[in-house]
Amino acid sequence: MDVQQAVRLAKDWVLDVMKDEDPINLGLEEVEFDELSQVWKITLGFSRPWNSAKSALSTLTGDAALRRAYRTVLVDDKNGRVKGMVRKVSVDD
Repeated sequence: MDVQQAVRLAKDWVLDVMKDEDPINLGLEEVEFDELSQVWKITLGFSRPWNSAKSALSTLTGDAALRRAYRTVLVDDKNGRVKGMVRKVSVDD
C-alpha cells in the first residue's frame, strides 16, 4: 500500500472508533514506515469539543481554545488492518 492509502485508513479508523467523542480538526502530523515490522505509524492530531482551555484571549472572543491530542495509529502494510493506536505524548496532553 502507498502512504496515501495508509493515512486514509488511519483517519477513517480514528473517526469511526472515536465517533462518540466527536473528534474535529483531524490532521496528519507524522508518517513513518517500519521496514522490519511492515507497519505504517501514522500520527494524527485532533481536538475534541469537550477538551478546551480558557485563556485571556478566549474569554474576550468567546471562543474556547481547543486542545490538540496526538495518537499514532499502527496500520499493517500487508492487509490494511489497524493493529492499534498509541498515545503520542505532547506539551498539550
